[in-house]
Amino acid sequence: MNANQQRIAAFDQDLRKAFQTQSLVIEDESHLHAGHVGAASGGGHFRLEIVASDFKGLNLVARHRAVYAALNRHIPKEIHALTIIALTPDEVST
Repeated sequence: MNANQQRIAAFDQDLRKAFQTQSLVIEDESHLHAGHVGAASGGGHFRLEIVASDFKGLNLVARHRAVYAALNRHIPKEIHALTIIALTPDEVST
C-alpha cells in the first residue's frame, strides 16, 4: 500500500468510526489541482460520497461540519480541500 492509499485508508477508518456508513467512497482528485498553491503544502484534494443514517434530520451545513469533525486530525496537513456529498439512505436514488 503506497502513502496515498494509506492516507485514504486512514480517512475511511475515521469516517467509519464516526458514522454508521451504508456506503463510502473517497477519491483523490489532487491531480486535477496540480500547481495549485494548496497542493504545495502536501495537502490533497479529495472527494467523498458518504451515505449514513446519522445525517437524518441534519441540514447540509451540519452534515459537512460532522464530516469535517470526523476528519479533523487530517486537516490541513493531509487534506487541503474536500468535496463532500453526504446523504441519508432515504436520499439515495435506487
